[in-house]
Amino acid sequence: MREAETWSVAEVLEQAGKLFVGRYEARHAGMLQDIARQPANSPHDPDSKQAWSRIVSLDSKIVLVTGGSSGIGQAAAHAFALAGAKVVIAARGAERGEQTVSAIRRAGGEARFIQADVSRTADVDRLLRETVASYGRLDAAFNNAATADGAFALTADFEENQFDTAVSMNLKSVWLCMKAEIRQMIAQMPAGGAIVNTSSVNGLGGAAGGALYSAAKAGVLALTKAAALEYATYGIRVNALVAGAFRTPMLNRVIDVAGGGTAEGRQAVEAQYADLSPMRRIGEPGEAAAAAVWLCSDAASFVTGHSMIVDGGMTAATR
Repeated sequence: MREAETWSVAEVLEQAGKLFVGRYEARHAGMLQDIARQPANSPHDPDSKQAWSRIVSLDSKIVLVTGGSSGIGQAAAHAFALAGAKVVIAARGAERGEQTVSAIRRAGGEARFIQADVSRTADVDRLLRETVASYGRLDAAFNNAATADGAFALTADFEENQFDTAVSMNLKSVWLCMKAEIRQMIAQMPAGGAIVNTSSVNGLGGAAGGALYSAAKAGVLALTKAAALEYATYGIRVNALVAGAFRTPMLNRVIDVAGGGTAEGRQAVEAQYADLSPMRRIGEPGEAAAAAVWLCSDAASFVTGHSMIVDGGMTAATR
């Protein structure tokens, strides 16, 4: 890694992506152990914590990651910790959340887990109270919790309860978190912070068989832009990560259902997803996480109201 004081956006994403090359779920534990063994005076190793900090630094910043126990959220929790942040992971499942915290701590990072259903006001309020009680403030938040509910049916075939679930988990949850996060960021001294909300390429338009999911993710983009306009003068930046296809438990579920539950069907659907990108592959969770970390860092200090599309070029022909 070259000696430099500043990095371009392309260099940030290129170097950050290198930290997470390969299938994340299959190899992140071993990778973290390798990182933890890096000598403290090895800044030129691209897999060291020092190398990450030279790309983007969140040293001693307090970062909240919802949906942080799997997929993109889990990769982001590790990435924020590598960048020097103290990470609060929120998720409904305690076991995987605590496992993620343990992995971060073994790698030399600082993290804690708070069990919460972020579609519930009481849980979100408690999550923010406990975060601030532990660390005194909130510098950044990655609102990533979501569900694949709202897919697998035609628009007229969904039931009302499915609509309520899809909107509650994919849109209301983001609003509830933003509401609590923004109030905290305004009240603290010094005021300000950064928020990144996970949307989807499905939210850029419609998706046949996924009307409710697409509608909720489109709503996330509108919430993000409105909040960015409203709170910029408070020193709060709000951006969206517009994710394409990444190897996550959620996508695995989609592939299983679309493939009819057979190995042959799954292979065919996975190939179709890969072919949607000119890069001819499905993304790794860490590649999305790298964008979220950059958006939360001071390197993105003049970026707000932005929808950062990270999709391997999937939507390049139309967006």
